[in-house]
Amino acid sequence: MLRTPRYATSNRLGFLLMMAIFLMGATQSNAQILHKKKKVDKSTSVDNNVQPDKVLYDRAADDIKHGKHEVGRLNLQTLINTYPDSEYLAKAKLLIADSYYKEGGTANMTQAISGYKDFIVFFPFLPEASYAQLQVAMGHFRQMEKPDRDRTEAKEAESEFQTFLLKYPKDPLADKAMQHLREVQEVIAEGDYRVAYYYYAKGDKRAAAARLIGVTNRYPLYSRSDHALWMLADIFDKAEKKEVAANYYARIVKNYPLSSEAPQAKARLVAMKVPVPQPDPKAHARMVAEQNAPRPHTSLAKKPLGILHSGPTGEMKTAARVGEPNLEPEADTSSATDVLTGGNSSRIVVGGSGGGGTTTGAAGNTTGIVATVTPGGPKTEESSGAESAAPADANAPENSAPGGSVAPTAGAAPEATSATPGESTSAAPETPTATPNGGETAVATGTDASGTTTPATTSTSDAKTDASQTDSANQSDNGKESSSKKKKGVRKLVPW
Repeated sequence: MLRTPRYATSNRLGFLLMMAIFLMGATQSNAQILHKKKKVDKSTSVDNNVQPDKVLYDRAADDIKHGKHEVGRLNLQTLINTYPDSEYLAKAKLLIADSYYKEGGTANMTQAISGYKDFIVFFPFLPEASYAQLQVAMGHFRQMEKPDRDRTEAKEAESEFQTFLLKYPKDPLADKAMQHLREVQEVIAEGDYRVAYYYYAKGDKRAAAARLIGVTNRYPLYSRSDHALWMLADIFDKAEKKEVAANYYARIVKNYPLSSEAPQAKARLVAMKVPVPQPDPKAHARMVAEQNAPRPHTSLAKKPLGILHSGPTGEMKTAARVGEPNLEPEADTSSATDVLTGGNSSRIVVGGSGGGGTTTGAAGNTTGIVATVTPGGPKTEESSGAESAAPADANAPENSAPGGSVAPTAGAAPEATSATPGESTSAAPETPTATPNGGETAVATGTDASGTTTPATTSTSDAKTDASQTDSANQSDNGKESSSKKKKGVRKLVPW
């Protein structure tokens, strides 16, 4: 009987032990793999139970959060097109507008503003409508230029912020909108003030007054409003309009008691022997709060970089922090001009960028800011090119002469009285025509198609002379008719 060697038995046992260990390891690894697969399958089953529109919205929101704006907008557009009745439809539209706003740039900002406006139109009663209105204003606010450049975006931002504050005065975002409106109005007023100061230094007092009146009446929170009032008072003081100048000096003392111009304004009023008004307590409290309000600080390292910035950063820092800004939209006014009429009172009309002080004439057009000034004596002053005429009160009545008649514009040619408002009829003089033989011809008056009275002459001495005179008369009548039509067309555009 053959016997197996001992070393062969030991090798066989070792081999079996190694196989057992290998099988145990393989079984454990397979169990782990199966466990992982079960986990994956479990998570997949959970995702399948979630609403697909919510999955698309969450993915898009995550992409936009990490800067993948185009991918996020593509997912949101897929949601809108695939699930038009989804509860995430409004949020998707708002998020698309937000993605354009965050991405920045002129084209993207235009798309963002359009998206926010569409949201307001389609979902006006949702709580997010106020946010969308504020974002419309912020889109224009971010594109504002410096005061001496194009102010289209500043005007749009002012209008949109005013709309927000009028529609949502108690919204939690109202304080933010009000502060931005103060900054926008500071930029607009600064632009008008610079133009007015240029004309003031150049010597064109009339143009300077037209700009300054708009600044002082429309933007009382402007940081240089007191200086603008001082310039206006100085203009009328030098133009011998002491009553108007005293009115502006009094406004400085009353509405800006802590201004550096207030002591000088008081001295001028005392010199004019005009009562000095008491400072307004509300205005005093506002100026004290303004001085104590915190201001944004810019580090010295960033100041040189401000030159390269196209936005009005400097003006925004000087904007008011206290007080309610002007919420009334700017009224359309005509070109800057002034009219003084005779009589016991002087009527002053100045058009320009003033707000709240416009009047409407007979034709329905605005004629500018009107004020009434009563001179000290019966003598009336006529306006000249060197003098500047501007109102003392923006809420004065319509431009009219004593007795209720419409006051004529200085320097305008007089016209005949018309039966219909806004039209005039000119009549040719009835004078006899002398004949070459020394005789006189009979004069017959008639009315042509335009309603103008024309003389008809008859001559027995010379037929050729009579024909030539008739032709010249017809040509003159045609010229009068055409000029009358031109005047009518101009009067429709310019009431004065």
